[in-house]
Amino acid sequence: MQADVLVTYGSKHGSTREIAEAISDTFGAVGVDAYAESALTADPHGARAIVVGAALYTGKLHPHAVHFLERYKTALADVPLAVFASGPQTLEPEDVTSSLRQLRSGLHAAAPRLLPVSLTIFGGAVDPHKLRWPLSRMQASDARDWNAVRDWARELAGRPDFLELSAIH
Repeated sequence: MQADVLVTYGSKHGSTREIAEAISDTFGAVGVDAYAESALTADPHGARAIVVGAALYTGKLHPHAVHFLERYKTALADVPLAVFASGPQTLEPEDVTSSLRQLRSGLHAAAPRLLPVSLTIFGGAVDPHKLRWPLSRMQASDARDWNAVRDWARELAGRPDFLELSAIH
């Protein structure tokens, strides 16, 4: 599928996928052709801009997102790129700062020459019913801020360094 913006993601239990879909839907709501697809199957060729999302697990980016960044680092260097990660169980400043540090480290390890126009962290969600023991004993939580997700997507859509709408339509 070709679109102006590819929103790709690495997600194990679906929380990051849902964020990527919300970003794609928000782009669509402001008139930008976008679609969300797993980093396992996505191909960035033909997209005018790319958003990569990765779940953070124990301080590491989801391997599908890492593989996508490594595999397509040359193509990604030729288009505007924005990157988000989801994972902290709270939006407390120290949790977000730690997660942002992990995102930067993982991005640098996967594709050190890529310079995203925007990096951000969104809260994660834990559904213990989807997890195996002992993680299934964790308390359920959802720290995703859907207003922040949509605001970030709208901001990206309006940034000339990410997406010049006049060049698209």
